[in-house]
Amino acid sequence: MEHSNIVGGSTAKRVMHCPGSVKLVRQMPPQGFSKYAAEGTLLHHVISEVLESEHAPAYFLGREHAGQVLTEELLDEKLLPALAALNDIDPNVELRFAVETRVGFGDLLPGVFGSTDLLGRLGDRAIVLDWKFGSGVAVTAEENEQLMFYAAAAMRTPGVEWVFEGAKEIECIIVQPPYIRRWVTSFDRIRQFERELVYAVKLAGRDDATLKVGDHCRWCTAKPICPLMNGAAQRALQTQIAALPVEQISAALHTADLLEQWISDVRALALQSLREGTTLSGFKLVAKQSRRQWVDEAQAKAALLAHLPESDVIETSLVSPAQAEKKLKKLKLPLPEGLTVAVSSGDTLASVDDPRPPVLLIGRQLAAALSKLV
Repeated sequence: MEHSNIVGGSTAKRVMHCPGSVKLVRQMPPQGFSKYAAEGTLLHHVISEVLESEHAPAYFLGREHAGQVLTEELLDEKLLPALAALNDIDPNVELRFAVETRVGFGDLLPGVFGSTDLLGRLGDRAIVLDWKFGSGVAVTAEENEQLMFYAAAAMRTPGVEWVFEGAKEIECIIVQPPYIRRWVTSFDRIRQFERELVYAVKLAGRDDATLKVGDHCRWCTAKPICPLMNGAAQRALQTQIAALPVEQISAALHTADLLEQWISDVRALALQSLREGTTLSGFKLVAKQSRRQWVDEAQAKAALLAHLPESDVIETSLVSPAQAEKKLKKLKLPLPEGLTVAVSSGDTLASVDDPRPPVLLIGRQLAAALSKLV
């Protein structure tokens, strides 16, 4: 799904509250694609195909996107409730709609665009609907900047004018299974939003663009380099928690939420940098704790059965090396040699005085060396 690198639906709130974040975000390295984002994209693609085709939702079981697969669990818990919500919104099946539509502001804001999940017309009401398949954070529809962005952009997009022509009001809807959140607003409110957006985009282009901390920081990728977030961290380090007045504890908890997100993003950025071969003073990449695995399960099974009853060796699957070793110890027998290999589950961040050796980035270093020979 293509997005504007200036401001889009999902970033409208942040840019309008913190225009200075635009330049900071551009300084960040490309972000990885999480399994949750891939799952959300998969569900968006499938629900749009369901609405545009004659196939039943179950037809798309097994559909894959970026390693995520549409399973029966996802179908039952996410997709079907989302479609049921649409039936509640349009019980008489009178809604005329368009899905996955790219909308933009044309000459008013060149390069600013987004992709709507669903635009529709029901009687004298224009509908702007967005699917939210994440279950972690409840999303409200009232004064939702993303939905207002889509409404304003769609009103200026050739091909979807019919959604708004002759309409008396605009309904913004968030479908976050199993919940439906709805908000009816006016054309005047959307035009006011558009003016505010234009002003924020102009501010974002200035060297002294304003930075502001708030709940819009939650999804900002530039938190690790934001001077306001860094300043908040320094102030937090200097705060004597035990001496905090009771009336400041609530405010401190809000700050803690922001700082926890900031810390998480800083760690993620540090890991990404180290994995790319960057040197970070005082830190290195080390292997996570190793867990023994059987080199060959059939060979391990045969070796263990020579000393242990089958019920002690095979449960629902072959017991782990640690479990086998524990059982053999009761017989005062060692685990046969050559059956296991230590495999780390990945790498993690550690201080330079950690006793573990640093991870050798042989693949990346070899690729870099070969590139110099080309």
